Amino acid sequence: MNGSIIIFYLLAAFTLAFGIYSVLCRQIFRSAIYLLFTLVGIAGIYFWLDYEFIAAVQIVVYVGGIVVLIIFSVFLTHQAGEKLPKQLLSRKLFGALAAFCGFALVLLQVFQHEFAVVNKDVPSPTVRDIGSKMLGTDHGGYALPFEVISILLLAAMVGCIVIAMRSRKEVN
Repeated sequence: MNGSIIIFYLLAAFTLAFGIYSVLCRQIFRSAIYLLFTLVGIAGIYFWLDYEFIAAVQIVVYVGGIVVLIIFSVFLTHQAGEKLPKQLLSRKLFGALAAFCGFALVLLQVFQHEFAVVNKDVPSPTVRDIGSKMLGTDHGGYALPFEVISILLLAAMVGCIVIAMRSRKEVN
């Protein structure tokens, strides 16, 4: 086992540990901080894969933007130090079942996919190549998933506004 593999396993363990902490923590501010460390770990994996541009985007957009937005939302809508109430057993079971089904779906896709051996002579992708793939509508383009994620983020923002309005009514 060489140093590169050890670094990958350390980054993967770091990312998984903080991802689990962010889900299981009952204090919402700490959960947001654990999410921040999870996203930094993912950026580290991108750096390890020599995708510096994607890693920089990960840090700027997700770590710098989304997590700061979440932290501000927490401070504006809830008390940061309060513990969230314990969830019902039925919700925990449903969440575990949903996580298991998602994990099984990912494993199914991984085992059905034939991974090609990467040739080291292939040049690393440029920003132009990444941009044309991200906004391409032809085969191999990611315009549709990009739009779906933007709709998902819009729905999350509307949900945050609804939760904030509900908390204000309960306080009055």
